[in-house]
Amino acid sequence: MYELKTKENDGNVIEFLEKVDNPKKRDDAYKLLDIFTETTGYKAKMWGTSIIGFGSYHYKYKSGHEGEFLLVGFSPRKASLSLYFATGDPDREELLKDLGKHKTGKACVYVNKLEDIDLEVLKTLIKQSVEFLQKTYLGE
Repeated sequence: MYELKTKENDGNVIEFLEKVDNPKKRDDAYKLLDIFTETTGYKAKMWGTSIIGFGSYHYKYKSGHEGEFLLVGFSPRKASLSLYFATGDPDREELLKDLGKHKTGKACVYVNKLEDIDLEVLKTLIKQSVEFLQKTYLGE
């Protein structure tokens, strides 16, 4: 059976951020740490070797595959800042229209720097994603 590689672990978030080579990206990552912490109310945790996650939920697909994953999170990658939001949220696309300069993947939203996006829209995306996942998977 497939095992998810990205799991919550005891890695030190601050030590990870201090290893980000680009000073501007490191500064943006610290700002994201504050934004995600304040917006979610969850403590930052390392997921895998390079994702900082906030909260978690248990999912189970119709195929029988199940596991734990972060509610929301980010990673300061070399190319861009990767923001992790809920997939399947029908309201996500509408908010992304107002976010600012970004690219999207299946689960990630990629931004080059925080100046390129509206931070209030980012906070709304974080809240909406957490609420969507809690309602979908936690029945809250």
